[in-house]
Amino acid sequence: MEIKKIKGNIIQAGHIAVEELIKVAKEPIIEFGPDISADRLKNAAATKKLAIFDAFEILARINEEQNIIDGKVEEETKKPKEFKGFAEGRSK
Repeated sequence: MEIKKIKGNIIQAGHIAVEELIKVAKEPIIEFGPDISADRLKNAAATKKLAIFDAFEILARINEEQNIIDGKVEEETKKPKEFKGFAEGRSK
C-alpha cells in the first residue's frame, strides 16, 4: 500500500475517533442523585476534559499530516526537538 493512501486511511479513522469523543463530551456529566460523591463527580468531569483534549490533539495531528500530504509542509524540514539539560536550556 502506498504511504499517502495509508495516511489518508489513518486521517479518516482520526475523524471518526474525534466524532466519538465529541459524543462523549456532549453527554451529561453524571446523573445527580441524593448520594452523589465529590470524587465521582470529579472523575466524571476529568473524563470529559480528557475526551475534549484528546479530540483537539487528534485534530491538530490530522491537520499536520494533511498539510504534509498536500505538500504545504515538507516532512524533512521539520526541526527535530533537541533535548537540553536544565543548565543548557537556560544559558544565554
